[in-house]
Amino acid sequence: MGENGKLGLSKLVFRPFSVLYFLIILFWTILLLPFFLVMSQVFTRFLGFSPFFALAIFIFSLLGSHINIPVMEVVSTQPVLAVRKVTFFGVSWFIPEFDIRKQKTIVAINVGGAIVPLFVSVYLLFFTLPSQEVNIFVAYAKVFLALIIVTVVVHAVARPIRGLGIATPAFLPPFITALTSLALYSLYVPTNPFVIAYVSGTLGTLIGADILNLDKVSKLGSPFVSIGGAGTFDGIYLTGLMSVFLVLILI
Repeated sequence: MGENGKLGLSKLVFRPFSVLYFLIILFWTILLLPFFLVMSQVFTRFLGFSPFFALAIFIFSLLGSHINIPVMEVVSTQPVLAVRKVTFFGVSWFIPEFDIRKQKTIVAINVGGAIVPLFVSVYLLFFTLPSQEVNIFVAYAKVFLALIIVTVVVHAVARPIRGLGIATPAFLPPFITALTSLALYSLYVPTNPFVIAYVSGTLGTLIGADILNLDKVSKLGSPFVSIGGAGTFDGIYLTGLMSVFLVLILI
């Protein structure tokens, strides 16, 4: 917090720690440990990451979901309805009164839901693909086309939740991403479908759900909105893992 209780945009914002939430995450992590081990092997074999780097991606994504970096502040006007009671000769009258108040909304970027997948996608696009593909321009074209498809679908189903942010169905983006990746990977010349799935799935969810809905931030009535966080983090995190996993079992 800055001076006079105002949030400084240069500060980090952490999600309040909850013992129950931590235990739930720990339980799911242990339960899904075999899945994470399989995905670590997939990330190592097909995406060009070392086992340590693959494990770091999972850990930083989960831990980073608690960290938000404020980047801007949006000021909006909100109508306020109040009721004034007037008593006259023993009779009470309730008179509605409208007022307009200004509300400030801090817009932040979530580390686990935006920054981590962005860096991973950049690595895949500029290091993994050039080292694997015979025709890099065709590979980039497939990733871009898949990104457009996922973005359009996610934007169509994303819903603004007043007081929270933008929410997306958790399991729809992975299926759309996997099907799109499988339809494109063998077109013209084969392209790594796992790269197509991860990049188009994570960035498509991020762009379709949050970036394209930034114009709705002022209407959410929330003092804090996180890009890639809140109701979008699960969609991005699951899409990155599940779309790659679905490609693995369907290919």
